[in-house]
Amino acid sequence: MVRLTFPEIHAVGAPKCRAAKRRSRVSPWTARLALLLFTLFTTGLCNAQQASRSPEDVRLHELQLIGTHNSYHLEPHPAVGDLIRTAGTSLLEAIQYTHRPLPQQLQDLQVRQLELDIYADPAGGLFAAPIGRTIVTAAGRDAGPDPNADEQLNAPGFKVLHAPGFDYLSNVATLSQAFQQIRAWSEAHPRHLPVMVLLELKDSAPGPTGIRVVPYDTPLLQQLNELILQHFPADTRLVPQELCTAEDACVRDAVLRRGWPPVRDLRGKVFFCLDNEGQWPERYLDACEAPRQALLFVSVAADHPQAAWLKRNDPEQQFQEIQSLVRQHFLIRTRADADTRQSRSNDGRRRDQAMASGAQYISTDFPEPQARFSDYSVRWPDQQPARYNPLFSAPPASGTPWE
Repeated sequence: MVRLTFPEIHAVGAPKCRAAKRRSRVSPWTARLALLLFTLFTTGLCNAQQASRSPEDVRLHELQLIGTHNSYHLEPHPAVGDLIRTAGTSLLEAIQYTHRPLPQQLQDLQVRQLELDIYADPAGGLFAAPIGRTIVTAAGRDAGPDPNADEQLNAPGFKVLHAPGFDYLSNVATLSQAFQQIRAWSEAHPRHLPVMVLLELKDSAPGPTGIRVVPYDTPLLQQLNELILQHFPADTRLVPQELCTAEDACVRDAVLRRGWPPVRDLRGKVFFCLDNEGQWPERYLDACEAPRQALLFVSVAADHPQAAWLKRNDPEQQFQEIQSLVRQHFLIRTRADADTRQSRSNDGRRRDQAMASGAQYISTDFPEPQARFSDYSVRWPDQQPARYNPLFSAPPASGTPWE
């Protein structure tokens, strides 16, 4: 081994000052050898550190996980579907997908991102008798399942469904029930990778509904925060301010400096993101006492102080932008498919672009194939809930690190 003394290392890159007036004691060959050995040593040290890196050290932005779009959704009953088709076949085809119950998605399909559409129903009963079901029943036809068979829709509180008029079937009727199911599964699997829950707040509805949708005001937004606090204790949730240390000026600053926390700090946790954009993030933040009190991560411009998670749903048109944002440590949610088109044509190009983009959460309507269309699906080959992000150096995995 060649021992490099301080004078020798200094001589390799030192400018010629007083040494220029006298002949250097270090020959050019020795200097080049010292530089080569120093480079090999530092490269080997970096490689050794990378090789010894535990999967628990991997930060969330260095992973990719699969999620579901409209995770509560059930395809309309055929008789109701016939009504929808009168407005356009493409409208019906876009919603012909059905998801398993939330706990099954988490457990059996290894989904780690869920999406819930939420309507406010402060008085209760607003969505108990959908107009589409009423029309079909009046015509003497079977309208399929009654969404209010258990009378859960009668109680006040946030309801989970896609559209109140015709696309109303849901595998979980209320937001409280959805939170209970997610929390129960999380509690039973305390080492799971963090679950992202997207919340899309609806204050309008497509087509005829026969009802008046309730707009979200400050008290309703505060009630949403309270419901999260009620179902998810502090040690089971991740909120924006927890990304920060004392030296960070804001959430965005923390993300750019370090990125998201490592896996070891996120096991068993759930975090919530506001799916709405436009004026919604500021409306939500204004409803909180201060931005640091926010429970929801908001999808905002990349230069916003609260920027940590961003929505970029088209991995083909937004591929370069997604990669740029991911390399800055932002979490990106994108969509592998839309309107059932990819499943019907068995076209995996958009899915493959989503995976290659580095977007950390890849959402789909098909976490498993739908046989009547094709064998198209979005999942990792080894059926794990995550894989290392191709945009970052991946430490070698030993065994099965993800849950």
